[in-house]
Amino acid sequence: MSNEPYVIVGLGNPGRKYENTRHNLGFIAVDQLADSLGIRVSKLKFKALIGEGRFAGQKVVLVKPQTYMNLSGESVREIVRFYKIPPEKLIIIYDDFDIPEGTIRIRKSGSAGTHNGMRSVIQQIQTDQFPRIRIGTDNGNKGDLISFVIGGFSKGEVSMMEEAVLNAVDAAKCIVRDGIDLAMNRYNKRKK
Repeated sequence: MSNEPYVIVGLGNPGRKYENTRHNLGFIAVDQLADSLGIRVSKLKFKALIGEGRFAGQKVVLVKPQTYMNLSGESVREIVRFYKIPPEKLIIIYDDFDIPEGTIRIRKSGSAGTHNGMRSVIQQIQTDQFPRIRIGTDNGNKGDLISFVIGGFSKGEVSMMEEAVLNAVDAAKCIVRDGIDLAMNRYNKRKK
């Protein structure tokens, strides 16, 4: 076992205005993960709020960049450098309107797709070879994209998105405990 920590980053935007929006699903998932692991994500460091703890015999660092979405990579780069972690120990959780609402998708690597936060991360750390957990937000609404991603959830969406966030949290724990292959087998399900 290597002793670098797992760094689990939720992407989002700081500030109350964005709190319960689609674009903050990464933050929401990290908050849930922190609660379940008894970790306080409250130390301001590396342009992020971070918290450290242990899970399944591993050190974990939970991160919420405070740079705004488009600059998330600046924070992630500083953290990766400080903890000297290999890319496979970095897990990014974020919203993705390219996959069906309420589903999650885990990948070992890949492009940023249409997500500016991920584009920033890949550009700053110079690799796309790290695990990511995408929380789907596509509900067929292809109107004004910006209003959509920073918009809140309808009553009908809330329980579905809560379940998706809990699945993302469980998937992150599964990656740390059992490895990404098992997590992908368990959580990459097609929507019925």
